[in-house]
Amino acid sequence: MKKNPQIGVLALQGDFAEHIKKLRDLGAITIEVRRASDLEGLEGLIIPGGESTTNAKLEAAASKFRIVKPDKLPIFDAIKVKAIKGLPIWGTCMGSILLAKNIEGSKQGRIGLMNISLRRNAFGPQHESAEIPLIIPELGSKPFPGIFIRAPLFLSAGKMVTILAKLEDGFVMAKEGNLLATAFHPEITDDERVHRYFLRMIEQSVR
Repeated sequence: MKKNPQIGVLALQGDFAEHIKKLRDLGAITIEVRRASDLEGLEGLIIPGGESTTNAKLEAAASKFRIVKPDKLPIFDAIKVKAIKGLPIWGTCMGSILLAKNIEGSKQGRIGLMNISLRRNAFGPQHESAEIPLIIPELGSKPFPGIFIRAPLFLSAGKMVTILAKLEDGFVMAKEGNLLATAFHPEITDDERVHRYFLRMIEQSVR
């Protein structure tokens, strides 16, 4: 891993603090991202779990009540530009919903660059959330503790998408180029392997 990579965590709402702690424990420099200018100089970005429609509404409200200069895009537009240019981006739970091109039965705002289709809240309401051991060959033979909280289920993927973790009815971890999506929450476990995997993506990226 590159020494002290600089990684942003979108901090509009959700469990960004847990991601920041994990990254700092692994030696990364972290930046709380709340505006487009915070993206400058980053080597990677995490869009954490939370509520995807809340983030979309926050962005819409922010755009409505400000004058946007050409070099100061709304945050999700700026993230999309960075992703197209090759910035490694990882979305967990809500973050994966924002990355997905297709959301079953929904027209909510999204970044929409990752060629996956998903169903929101596929594991039921929050009180029905579960921990499921996941077999993720890229992370070794030991099952990963997949914690699902009002999580999506990925239903289909394009040809360039690598499926990394499957369940009976779909899949819950996937990678497409510089984009990584997990339906579960690695940041609230004691297991660092998915965060280490993302750090390797950053190290291997060519921008």
